[in-house]
Amino acid sequence: MTYSTKWDECLPLAEFAYNNSYQKSLDMAPFEALYGKRCRTPLNWSEPGERVTFGPDLVTRAEAQVKMIHNNLKRAQSRQKSYSDKRRRPLVFEEGDHVYLRVSPMKGVHRFGVKGKLAPRYVGPFKITERCGSVAYRLELPPHLAAVHDVFHVSQLKKCLRVPEDEIDTSQIQIEPDLTYEEHPIKILDQKQRATRRRAINFYKVQWSNHSEEEATEM
Repeated sequence: MTYSTKWDECLPLAEFAYNNSYQKSLDMAPFEALYGKRCRTPLNWSEPGERVTFGPDLVTRAEAQVKMIHNNLKRAQSRQKSYSDKRRRPLVFEEGDHVYLRVSPMKGVHRFGVKGKLAPRYVGPFKITERCGSVAYRLELPPHLAAVHDVFHVSQLKKCLRVPEDEIDTSQIQIEPDLTYEEHPIKILDQKQRATRRRAINFYKVQWSNHSEEEATEM
């Protein structure tokens, strides 16, 4: 079905179709998982009626339904984890290697309609001075980052092969001890108006304080 000009009017139909479609992770439709029975539609009105459950039997049936859904979700998560583990290659660094450290904008900066996320930044590079266990490393940080704990999980590091385009030196931003930094809009680069069936909406292309014009986001 195509509703290129009336898609907003068809959202209830899309929601109905989704809620009554079989979901592999639940091993049933979302409607059945929520209400404990299949949704009655004109397609199955002619089917034999279901037994009506009341009182303690209803509670017992609901508990069994919740337990079954919980087990189905655990199996689905286990399958996804096994698939991810097969594809994941662990990062391994050596003492003396140089790596970039990932920092992120503070929470809350995207809560007013920003389309898309500001990407995490990588600062550095910093020298690895010690391996701490199997997945953590100690870095040699500059004095102005003394408040930051110097041991980091491998997921926060990126090997320094060459200077990436999105690298920011630590002297350009104020990094907090929790590896976040403050971000705020500094310039509106463009403005567009898009019409819907009910109203016109203004969109702005905004440059952020720690990002270049090429990394501007729409809001």
